[in-house]
Amino acid sequence: MKKLDSKIYLYIALAGLALILLLTVFYILTPVSKADTTQYVCIDEDDTQDSVLVKVGAFGHTAGMTGLSTLIRHSSYGEHIRTGRYAIGPSEGAFMVFRHLKNGQQTSMMLTIPEVRTMDRLAAVLGSKLMLDSATIATALYDQETCQQLGYDTCTIAAMFVPNTYDIYWNTSLDNLLKRMQREHDRFWQGDREEKAARMQLTPNEVCTLASIIDEETANNNEKPMIAGMYLNRLHQSMPLQADPTIKFALKQFELKRIYNKLLNVNSPYNTYRNEGLPPGPIKVASIKGIDAVLNYVRHDYLYMCAKEDFSGTHNFARTYQEHLQNAARYSKALNERGIE
Repeated sequence: MKKLDSKIYLYIALAGLALILLLTVFYILTPVSKADTTQYVCIDEDDTQDSVLVKVGAFGHTAGMTGLSTLIRHSSYGEHIRTGRYAIGPSEGAFMVFRHLKNGQQTSMMLTIPEVRTMDRLAAVLGSKLMLDSATIATALYDQETCQQLGYDTCTIAAMFVPNTYDIYWNTSLDNLLKRMQREHDRFWQGDREEKAARMQLTPNEVCTLASIIDEETANNNEKPMIAGMYLNRLHQSMPLQADPTIKFALKQFELKRIYNKLLNVNSPYNTYRNEGLPPGPIKVASIKGIDAVLNYVRHDYLYMCAKEDFSGTHNFARTYQEHLQNAARYSKALNERGIE
């Protein structure tokens, strides 16, 4: 009888172990995510194992989260949390998710460099997309020594950023980010673009500076080579560019609709009414269309331009100042009729 009882206890124990094993397998193989599409979780330097579970739990399945929680809490994960952006697919079980988190098997992301006007704005956008703090990025972009190490200064650093989309890791360091942008800039310019700029006796920074002005003059990409030709004509004749966007940049009043004479005396190296030649650097991150418009400018003999009175976003071009005054009068009349100040 005792032998029978011990056998029963043994069977019960084995059954219990089997049940525990089955439940364990169930929980660690059950998909963590209840979403139908791949979800992403960003693990920061300040995260703990509890906060990681909260982030994953935002889209987590109860059974799968039980398995993931068990694996995380009964391992050394909390002592070595790896930052990064992790993809969690709809069919990935707790063990697979845990292994990715534990080994730092993160997923890269696509980062688009925006065509912004200021480095503060660029830093804010990058800071919202990456693990990096926007203030840290801005400090670097306004630091002369950092810019010089990259081959620029605080006025020309905007020229280093080519507004493309790049495959990058969310937790990339500031140093790696800036060096990556430097490499992408060099890759963008090597070959045909660099040769065209050299033939025009312009540096890539100067091309970007002129392109940034043209970008602010019009959103019409078809007209940009024409505007580029006009500004190059003025440069070749040592005429001030007299570009209204540079006044807006100097004043940091980008919303201005009209540039009155009283604004033209602003004391700034970016004031192209008072200073000949190009300003110290780009007034925005120049677009690729703008850069290529400068490198492939239209040859003509126009020296002036004024926005068309039909508000189409294009311009009337003129060879003489008298012609330009007539164009300007028509545009001013149209502004007055619309009550635009």
